[in-house]
Amino acid sequence: MLSQVDGTAGEQVVAKLAEFAPDFARLLVEFPFGDVYARPQLGLREREIATIAALTAMGTARPQLEVHIAAGLHVGLTREEIMEVIMQMAVYAGFPAALNGIAAAREVFRRHDAARDGGGA
Repeated sequence: MLSQVDGTAGEQVVAKLAEFAPDFARLLVEFPFGDVYARPQLGLREREIATIAALTAMGTARPQLEVHIAAGLHVGLTREEIMEVIMQMAVYAGFPAALNGIAAAREVFRRHDAARDGGGA
């Protein structure tokens, strides 16, 4: 499930974490991806919309937000859909949280474009 959501990026995050905190890395995969993401009631697009919204609203989880914006692209969300989710959070979490989300999206889109164009990340 992790590779369906994040491709190889998620596996790289878990591998780096496992070097320092192997038990935590295992839990990070087992609970969210083994239990929650695998439930059939929502598709991966809907789950990423919810995750991007929650992380944007938190306003304190930029690295995780960037991972999930990239995951949203990976599971088929468009840039416009991602930006709409972030803009919606301005209503419920405030403009500072939405502005931080926009900055995270800008960075992810930049890296995505660079990788697509052969410029690396």
